[in-house]
Amino acid sequence: MDASARIEDRLSQAGLPRLGRSTWLEIDLSVLAANARVLRSLMSQTAQLAVVVKADGYGHGMVAAAHAALAGGAAMLAVATLDEALALRAVGFEARTIVLYPVPRDGLGDALAADLDLAVADEASLADVLTVAGQSPRVHLAIDSGMSRGGFTPELAVDAARRLVAAGLRSLTGTWSHLASPELPDVCGRQAEQFQQTLALLAAAGIGAGLRHLVASGGLLEGIAAHDMTRIGMAFYGYVPRELSDAAKRAGAALRPALTLKARAVAVQTVAAGVNVGYGGTWTAARESRVATLGMGYADGWKRAYAGAMASSRGITVPLVGRVNSDAIAIDVTDVRGFDASDEVTLISPDGAGSTVEQLADMRGSIVWEVLDDLMPRVARVYLQDGTPFALRQMDGRTVLARDARLTTRPEPPSPG
Repeated sequence: MDASARIEDRLSQAGLPRLGRSTWLEIDLSVLAANARVLRSLMSQTAQLAVVVKADGYGHGMVAAAHAALAGGAAMLAVATLDEALALRAVGFEARTIVLYPVPRDGLGDALAADLDLAVADEASLADVLTVAGQSPRVHLAIDSGMSRGGFTPELAVDAARRLVAAGLRSLTGTWSHLASPELPDVCGRQAEQFQQTLALLAAAGIGAGLRHLVASGGLLEGIAAHDMTRIGMAFYGYVPRELSDAAKRAGAALRPALTLKARAVAVQTVAAGVNVGYGGTWTAARESRVATLGMGYADGWKRAYAGAMASSRGITVPLVGRVNSDAIAIDVTDVRGFDASDEVTLISPDGAGSTVEQLADMRGSIVWEVLDDLMPRVARVYLQDGTPFALRQMDGRTVLARDARLTTRPEPPSPG
């Protein structure tokens, strides 16, 4: 299928319904799966890959991201909340899934019924899980190795493990911690030492640590030893934190963002030189100008701080002008010869068309994670496989598959050789 064809034609050819509005995300799941394979190649043969799909897959769509992660070789999925994990189970995912934050006591029955892995990170969550320890839940004991955001110190971790075993737990499923500053070798070294001390104390007490996992995206790219499992978040989506070392960035050079944000004008008009555009008249046309209004605003996650961003149409870079509204932004398309409302405009792209997610993060003094998490559900997600649309997630959350397309909850078999 011609990737340059109009989105309506591409969707129609795939047997997918039309878009409900003139703004959409295109997300190539084959790129995400390839990212998982790249990351898996940086790990030891025996280590497992866990992919974090919380927060609606960082704006990409949790279900779609989970499919791509498993297709790329992930052994486990990770989410932040019980509701996220149950949503994956509800659509057929059987893969091991860990809830990284403690599940409230009244949700433990649902978590056990769904066969989820649970985190125990403090006295309150320990007390809750002790009430169901006899049902052999899969428990990952969190260690505070220096992040100071939950977890047990080494000595208290051994006491917590003993109490769980005494209450009926057969063994720990995992022992884990999180690196606060993977770009700082001294800090990481201290955390790794603290984590290793905990593992030694557990072993001395005759308690198996289960899966040991300390490293996430930054740690893996920095080359820090990954123990039994690595939890990958942002790197899976194709982004390398800029604070990492040059060596880490080289290690992640093959990772590619999978997300592009596009829109079509809902109105195009010509304004005379000297005319103000938008609320407050913050932009004034210096010449007779063609101004296009796009149906994208801060209600969709396009923040007011992005007012100075760049877009692209017909290969021409164009500026956003005026203030960002709830549902609309304006662009100056004077230099795009023949521009009309049928033309597609690229707002976010990894290849230099429009703005990058990193540039938007800089505009708001924030980070990539926040930019992606802010992309709202009312922006439709068009899912691609090798550039071809094969699924559409609509505003109401329903995903429609193209003709003959299928989503699998199981990993793809490895390629021969």
